[in-house]
Amino acid sequence: MSKSYVKTATHEAKKGEFDICLLLYSGGLDTSVMLKWIQEKYDCEVVTLTLDIGQRSDNLQEIKQKALKLGAKEAIVYDATHEFASKVLTKAIKANADYQGGYALSTPLGRVVISEIAVKVAQEYSINVIAHGATGKGNDQVRFETYIPVLDSKIKIIAPVREWSMGRNEELEYAELHGIPVKQTVVSPYSYDENLWGNTAEGGAIENPAEVPALKDILQWCNTIESSPEDSEKVTISFEKGIPIKLDGEKLDTVDIIKKLNKVGAKHGVGVIQLIEDRLIGMKVRGVYENPAAAILIAAHKKLEMLVSTKEENYMKTIIDQKWSELVYGAQWYEPLMQNLNAYIDAQSNKVSGDVTVRLHKGNVDVVSLKSENSLLDIRQASFNKDITFNQNAAPGYIEFYSLAQRTAYAKKNGV
Repeated sequence: MSKSYVKTATHEAKKGEFDICLLLYSGGLDTSVMLKWIQEKYDCEVVTLTLDIGQRSDNLQEIKQKALKLGAKEAIVYDATHEFASKVLTKAIKANADYQGGYALSTPLGRVVISEIAVKVAQEYSINVIAHGATGKGNDQVRFETYIPVLDSKIKIIAPVREWSMGRNEELEYAELHGIPVKQTVVSPYSYDENLWGNTAEGGAIENPAEVPALKDILQWCNTIESSPEDSEKVTISFEKGIPIKLDGEKLDTVDIIKKLNKVGAKHGVGVIQLIEDRLIGMKVRGVYENPAAAILIAAHKKLEMLVSTKEENYMKTIIDQKWSELVYGAQWYEPLMQNLNAYIDAQSNKVSGDVTVRLHKGNVDVVSLKSENSLLDIRQASFNKDITFNQNAAPGYIEFYSLAQRTAYAKKNGV
């Protein structure tokens, strides 16, 4: 244990206070090393919890067996994909989830459902300590250590990555010494976090913004622009009260819609973002994000929302959406303001129903057609063709009053 780390927060568990803990276990480098390290350093039993929230690269049964081989007392695998989609991602779609320009918040949204289920499992097993694999420099430590005590104040937390004096190379050495199989190597150092809503990559050449990361070596879901098809493809999404319910006329549940859009979007290189991200603790980092379905759904939803809402509603919704995304990123899912924002968004979404056709091509998502019974665009008024529904004789009087303040100010300033 690192000599420099001193536990000061009341939610941190100390050695000797417990004899069993629940480890949030992904099967990757950090949590695999952690499983062995906790047994050694805390002299306690470990139950692992691995959640399925739509990640594609993980073989969950292999992860379970790996945990048992590394000494876990029990290895729990929990399928939360539909719960994630219905309770969390539907809110993200209605809120046009976007942090700092294209990041659809896959990781922070995933931490909500992971925290809820972790607390539920810990309560069922009478476990009072939960361990997570987040680092002392990242956002997830804040999310887990905010959400878990909010949901159950009796549960305490340990964060081994903050405690041990190991960097990535030292972890790899520890894993080799203890016979722990891991994917990462010194040559391929990228770290991924994946769920149904997106995939994030960090580490290696991504860390230095002066370097040009080789996306062909980093992307796990999406084609690069160079390798995407030359021909475009159209997809029609049907929304009901802000939630997608059909693809090309076929009724599907939210999980299947997201999966299908991830596949078609990835083929066309859609939703790949390189972002300089402001972390909660103040530092800036660069990440590469793949969120093809999110990029498609949010682009389509936002345009439909604009069609059925007034100018003032759309302006206010932009403000609400930005605040919503900031709260999600900032570990504020249970903040009362979030509940108020969701109430506003739900009310606004009651009229966001209709069909949106998007064209996907070389990383672009273009909304090419919109149809809604709630559309506020009256073609008889908007058309440049002659139409008696719009009285052009009224325009000059409107313009005279509309320009009055500007004309008065200009004349005063210029002495005319």
